[in-house]
Amino acid sequence: MKLFYTGPVINAEMLVMMLEKHGIAATQEFEDLSLPDDGDLNRLARVLVPEAEYERAHRLFYAEREDEL
Repeated sequence: MKLFYTGPVINAEMLVMMLEKHGIAATQEFEDLSLPDDGDLNRLARVLVPEAEYERAHRLFYAEREDEL
């Protein structure tokens, strides 16, 4: 697995769902595992994607879209 995103858990959860809709099996984990899971939506989380899918995931979410120019 390769790190794809680090940010608030609320964004990480949404990103995982969006990746899964594109057939990419992403996983999410908390940045600091020593902190309690208290429901804080701003807690830092990481999104990991399979290395083989990293380039496709990057194109889907980070590449500039020509139709928006």
